[in-house]
Amino acid sequence: MKRREFIAALGGAAAMWPVAARGQQATMPVIGFLGATSPGPYAAIVDAVRQGLKESGYVEGQNLAIEFRWANNQLDRLPALAADLVNRNVAAIVTSGSVPPALAAKAATSTIPIVFHTGADPVATGLVDSLNRPGGNVTGVSFLTVASASKRLGLLRDLAPAATVIGLLVNPTDPGAETAIKELEALARSQGLTLHVVRANSEREIDDAFTTLAQRAVGALLVNTEPFFRTRMNQIVALAARHAMADMYPGRDYAVSGGLMGYGASGLLPLENPPAPWRGCCGPKFSRLTNGCAWSRCRLSPTPDTRSHSSGAT
Repeated sequence: MKRREFIAALGGAAAMWPVAARGQQATMPVIGFLGATSPGPYAAIVDAVRQGLKESGYVEGQNLAIEFRWANNQLDRLPALAADLVNRNVAAIVTSGSVPPALAAKAATSTIPIVFHTGADPVATGLVDSLNRPGGNVTGVSFLTVASASKRLGLLRDLAPAATVIGLLVNPTDPGAETAIKELEALARSQGLTLHVVRANSEREIDDAFTTLAQRAVGALLVNTEPFFRTRMNQIVALAARHAMADMYPGRDYAVSGGLMGYGASGLLPLENPPAPWRGCCGPKFSRLTNGCAWSRCRLSPTPDTRSHSSGAT
């Protein structure tokens, strides 16, 4: 994994600042940070972005300001929050929380550089034209965590070979959810498994989803990649334990919190301090683009390195 990719992307945004904005912000340029969730679960990521920018010569409060906008899991607020950052005349926008905030920022401006991170396919979800040449004003990092869903199912089968009824928890607002469902349903059928899909986008809906899974005698659970689920991690892990479900997650943090196993891209989790992509993918792309790389040609940074992590539970 290339440690500095995300910082590099944000660093390159400086090359795209409008002339008027440069004049107005000569002493203190402003970067916008648009988050889909609440700030608490992503505090380490914010710190990593700050640290990566500092390593590239941008220090908040000295030669840089950061304006934060958090949707607190209310995704319908994202368009207005993105528009607010655009009206603030920020030099660049960093988005956190996968596809929805990135799409909101993209809809709000075609000129301000946008740096995103996502576990979904950024081409399929409409964020960019291609990985090699994103086009427009959007670039970022793809963790390819959605693509590793089939691997998680295979590991779950190894962990719980007697479980033939599998649950899949997805967020219905996730643009990549339906793709993951189709792929996993096909894979489950080919292995003689029954896959029950439940959808949740609130604390109560998560409780209801587990009640439904228990009624269907689900013996093992896959939790899809989704920022909202990380904010409800303790609730999900506790419910899986209560209903005696072998549980597989898209990252190490769930396993550390008591889940059976997590499998996903290494270095992207808040537990890894500082999370490598957030620290290392905003500053050097930033610097690279100031040296003449066109933003529309700034290649996306895939981070396919994946690792499994177990809590040691049996």
